[in-house]
Amino acid sequence: MTESPQDLLKLAVAVATEAATLIVERRRGVITVADTKSTTTDIVTAVDRESEELIRARVLAARPEDSFLGEEGDDIHGTSGVRWVVDPIDGTVNYLYDIPTYAVSIAVEVDGTTVAGVVVDAPRGEIFTATLGGGAFLDDQPIQVSGCTELGKALVGTGFGYDAERREVQADVVRTLIAKVRDIRRIGVGAIDLCYVACGRLDAVYERGLNPWDYGAGALIAAEAGARVGGLNGAPVSPEMSIAAAPGVFEDLHDLLVSADPLRK
Repeated sequence: MTESPQDLLKLAVAVATEAATLIVERRRGVITVADTKSTTTDIVTAVDRESEELIRARVLAARPEDSFLGEEGDDIHGTSGVRWVVDPIDGTVNYLYDIPTYAVSIAVEVDGTTVAGVVVDAPRGEIFTATLGGGAFLDDQPIQVSGCTELGKALVGTGFGYDAERREVQADVVRTLIAKVRDIRRIGVGAIDLCYVACGRLDAVYERGLNPWDYGAGALIAAEAGARVGGLNGAPVSPEMSIAAAPGVFEDLHDLLVSADPLRK
């Protein structure tokens, strides 16, 4: 089986697009909460599960030896060295409330390195893609980060966790940050935040609590568009902290986040 990033991306785009069509169609009906996860507000819909099942079935039909990590289902451990990291609906609360920003995100890793990624903004039909070393694209057109070099002029995105204590800490960080940037946006979809940095709709984004399926594809797309991507104090992106920013504002944003101490709880 071939493992070129371009071939893996081609399959990822086809599957993500099919899943995006499915979830938009299902949204025309009644959406209800099927389950909760970490808290009562951390929800799962039946469509989350249906979307993930579709993606898993399509991927493993084409590449049965691959591994699969989805937000809603059991991990599948393959033998090929290729792993698919999937969020079947990123922005489930938006989806539940019919706020038209939510996405399907698929990242493809080879031996632990993300080599391809796609994020489909399902309601808008926008397709963000990247391959490692191959650049980033929106609907097949090259994209790049903004040229912002002053934190005070940066439009910054962020998100909040579901745990009450974590949200309290995150609110304190926003209180520190709000006077030092142009403004803050809370879109509610981590993958879209990262893609918006990639195409210059945001100058930076940070968030604590994102999982690999949230940032896997978006972090690659942002990096390939020229963003600096990382965690705190030289760490890589992880659930502890994810930052993506135009290179000219990354350091100042990072240092401000360190001083605000978002990990104190």
